[in-house]
Amino acid sequence: MRPVTTLLALSLAAVGAGFASNAHAAEGDDRFTLRLGAMNIDTDNTIRGSTTVAGQDVNLNEDFSMGGKEWEPRVDGVFRFSDRQRLIFDYFKWDKDRRETLNDGIAFGEINVPEGSFVKAELKYQVATLVYDYSVVDTDRFDLGLQIGAEWAQISAKGYADLGNVYNGRFLDEKENGVAPVVGARLTFNPADRWMINLQGQYLNTSWGSFDDYEGDLSRANAIVEYRLTDNFGLFAGYDWFKLDVDQKGSDGVIGLKQEFKGPVAGVSLSF
Repeated sequence: MRPVTTLLALSLAAVGAGFASNAHAAEGDDRFTLRLGAMNIDTDNTIRGSTTVAGQDVNLNEDFSMGGKEWEPRVDGVFRFSDRQRLIFDYFKWDKDRRETLNDGIAFGEINVPEGSFVKAELKYQVATLVYDYSVVDTDRFDLGLQIGAEWAQISAKGYADLGNVYNGRFLDEKENGVAPVVGARLTFNPADRWMINLQGQYLNTSWGSFDDYEGDLSRANAIVEYRLTDNFGLFAGYDWFKLDVDQKGSDGVIGLKQEFKGPVAGVSLSF
């Protein structure tokens, strides 16, 4: 083979290797990925409780609505520091308020609640998770990871009422937060070049962490499909589901709250 031909062949081989390297990176060798998006959240809410009044047991189990769906921010990031090891961060927030206004006045004997009186309530829920993820199975197209880490959760509730001369002011202002260990699992598929499917589930029990008098659990599952437009930029869409189910025991009874947050997610991904 002539020197010029040999040099040309080596050059083409080097270029081909470069393209192969870039294609493989697009399939999951990125050092860092940040996904910025939003979730169109729908909720199912149940409040329950039990206490004793005048020697009689009183039990409550009622569903309630916080209004319609709304978009809330969703952020997650992946830092890959070896072929099998990752740090994964997730953040989710839901903030909703509702106002009920009295269209007609109400009278109870000497008590009069005027027309236009209202009760306003605000409920805010935040969850942030940081987990270490180790791939127990790692192939070109399929990856199975097991996770352990910490999850921070905060729920706050505020209530304000204007009932004329009967009552005017804040009647509720509670906030509770805590941190607990969380365990999880992840499945990642690369069915074709530039395509990625990611499934993830996580669970914690409040007794594992610092949630004071609250007993219960928090569960999460999500799935996304991502398409990489370039080596560094992509689009994703999927579905997220959270469930909070806790009880608080006191000297006069038990009160519990179960909330499910679910809905589609969509956004952009940046990879480096």
